[in-house]
Amino acid sequence: MNAPENTSAPADTARLLHIAASPMGERSQSRAIAETLVAAYRRSRPHATTDELDLWRERLPEFGAAAVGAKRTEAAGGQADGEGAVAWKEVRRVFEHFDSYDRYVFSVPMWNFGIPYVLKHFIDVVSQAHMLFSFDRDSGYSGLLKGKKAVVVYTSSIYGPGMPAAFGDDHQKPAFDSWLRWAGVTDISTIQLRAHQIAEDADLLRRDAHARAQEIGRTL
Repeated sequence: MNAPENTSAPADTARLLHIAASPMGERSQSRAIAETLVAAYRRSRPHATTDELDLWRERLPEFGAAAVGAKRTEAAGGQADGEGAVAWKEVRRVFEHFDSYDRYVFSVPMWNFGIPYVLKHFIDVVSQAHMLFSFDRDSGYSGLLKGKKAVVVYTSSIYGPGMPAAFGDDHQKPAFDSWLRWAGVTDISTIQLRAHQIAEDADLLRRDAHARAQEIGRTL
């Protein structure tokens, strides 16, 4: 059975989840910008729920043979049992927690020109048929996360748009934005802080990123 289509919650009570993908704590540029946004959101909507999911502290289920077997059993209309049932219960728990929010803020540092592996792990856990997406042989995939909004904070220490190839490439934003759209999230805002370790105007870039975070947080 497909997950029910989400209907947007009133703006003043919408539930927001910050999903943090950096292990750097207070030293993380992406986390700091996301926290500026969340603080602005709280000031604008004092009755709204705001939570954080730190992917470096959350114990995500391993998506190994038992979970894959359970996934195939469930997709075929059966019911997983034994170790598979336990694994699938954990997968569903993580997805249902994620799906219970109306607004998402992702803080995503660039790792090797892509996303951190903990974020990829999270994507692999929650991206399940009849939960995050449905599939039809004629029309293809349909994302089920309807009526939700996302803000993604993208940071990179060295890479920056327009820089020579020797400074890297962007396999971070295109891939993650594409996953959100595939999941059904079409209202996506982004904040980018690029080349913040080598840019001559790095302090100005940081201030601009935090100012944009405050602006989005007030209106999200």
